[in-house]
This record gives sequence, C-alpha cells and structure tokens, in this order.
Amino acid sequence: MTREITYIEAIAEALDEELARDDDVILFGEDVMEFGGNFGETAGLYEKHGEERVRNTPLSEIGIAGMALGAAVGGLRPVAELQFADFAATAGDEIFNQIPKQPYVSGGRLKAPLTIFAPSGAGIGAGAQHSQSVHSWLGNVPGWVVVTATTPYDAKGLLKSAIRDDNPVFFLPHKMLSETKGEVPEEEYTLPLGEAAVEKEGEDMTIVATQVMFHRATEAAAELDVDAEIINPRTFAPLDTETIAESVEKTGKLLVVDETVERYGTQGHIANEIVENNFFSLNAPPKTIGVKDIPIPLSPVLEQEAIPSTDRIKSGIKSLA
Repeated sequence: MTREITYIEAIAEALDEELARDDDVILFGEDVMEFGGNFGETAGLYEKHGEERVRNTPLSEIGIAGMALGAAVGGLRPVAELQFADFAATAGDEIFNQIPKQPYVSGGRLKAPLTIFAPSGAGIGAGAQHSQSVHSWLGNVPGWVVVTATTPYDAKGLLKSAIRDDNPVFFLPHKMLSETKGEVPEEEYTLPLGEAAVEKEGEDMTIVATQVMFHRATEAAAELDVDAEIINPRTFAPLDTETIAESVEKTGKLLVVDETVERYGTQGHIANEIVENNFFSLNAPPKTIGVKDIPIPLSPVLEQEAIPSTDRIKSGIKSLA
C-alpha cells in the first residue's frame, strides 16, 4: 500500500526503522536530539530511541567524521550527520584520506560500514559555503559510495540501503526537496545502490538528471513536448553507465544536467563514458549543463542565474532536438 509523504518524512522514517531494526545503528551529529535536525529529519528519534542511540555532538565536523570511523571499525553502524554537505571540507582528512581508505590500507581486515548524511544543493539563499552539491568531489575519491536522492521514494529506500551497506556511504539529500511529496510504500523496502532508475521512457533523447535538476528537466521536456527518456542516476559512485548506455543506444542523443560545476563536474564524466564506450550510438555530440564556474551567490536572483534553470535546460533540449 502506498501513501504520499514528504521527502523529509521519508528520511525520518528510514532512520527510525533502521534504529529499531538493528541495535548497532546509532545516529549522531549537531542538533539531532531535541532540535530534530536542521530540516526536521531526526524529529522524535531521540525521544523514541534514547541518548545511547541518538546523540548530539560538538560543532566539529572532523570530530563527527572521526567518531563515525571509530564506531564503524569498532562494530557499529553509525549515521553521522553534517548540517551542510559543504562542511565535508572541514573534515577533509577524515573524509578524503581516512574513512574511504581503511578497507584498502588494512588489506580488507577493517570495515567502515558508516553513513554520512549531509544535505546538499543550492536554492535557499544560504550563500557560497552552504549551497554546493559535492557529489563530484566525493565521487573522485575511491572507496566512497555516493548517493543522491531525488524523490521521497528514493530518499527512504536508498537511505535504508546505505545504512545496511558494509562500505562507507555519503548520503546527499537536497535541501530544496524537503517538502516535496511523493508516493512511498508503507511496507518495508530498500533500493539497490549502484542502479540508476529510468523514471520516464522516451524515444527522442536521453536526459540524465538528479535531485532538483531531475524535476526541472522533466518540466522542460514536457513544456517542449519532447519524448525524452529521463534517467535518475541515484548513485554517482558506483555510476550505472550501463543503463545510460542502453538508453542512448535507443535515442541516439544525450543531455546531462547536474547541479555540480561544469568544470570537472559529473556531467562531463557521464558524457565521456558514453563517448568513449558507445560513440557509434550517438547521432549528435552530447550536451552538458551545470552550475556556472562561480561560487554560489547569496543573492537569490544571482543564485538562480548560477544554477541550471528550466529555461537553460529547454535550450539544451532544443539544441539536440
């Protein structure tokens, strides 16, 4: 049976269910107890599961990340919350040098089954240090599983899978999607990590987009009456290039839209994968659209100029169509 709930409610349900299912799951971060998290994602969990399972930390991202690694190596399954994904930079040594490398440098003797939960993305006028989408940073570091959530259905199913995975997972919900609603089953379910979803089948072109960009791309294609096949990657590491390639073989055209900076962004990587391995499936050069090569502005007007708009996506569709 399905019902409509919000994206943030789906996340809260996933955390609640996993805390109840497995005593090794713990949750900690800044303001996750009585305050209920920055976006309400942990509301009620402290009262239900207690301080041993849900705990506030000092304002120290490197401390949070280091605590997550220690807990995971020690046999727990921690979910460590950073209030903004940008703050991964302040825990740089743990996140880039320590956590993802432990299984490798230990010859497989150590596991790091931890999840770092970090809201990402622009759109709320939070400025340059609180608005970045960081999955291109993290996808460049071997050892991380990097997950983005586009719908409430994604958010719940992928977060549950992330918590159960034996690898370190960076789970990146988008701040602008918190109050969006969608169908979520009442019964137990998970979604596999590393598999993209063909959200809409089509014949004219393949559009790859995630999070807010998925919704804008869907709107843009509908307004132009283009029969696009729209793919939601769900995870960027590992990236499901097979599903994208199969779609391009059918449509012959590829547009990649993402809320990462175009210079060295995920758009170019996805396009390169298709050009390198499926060149003869293409009837036109791939088109990529991303954040302009500037820090995200604080001004709401300038912020919307920096990130891909529906109109920019429509221009990209027209250039291929």
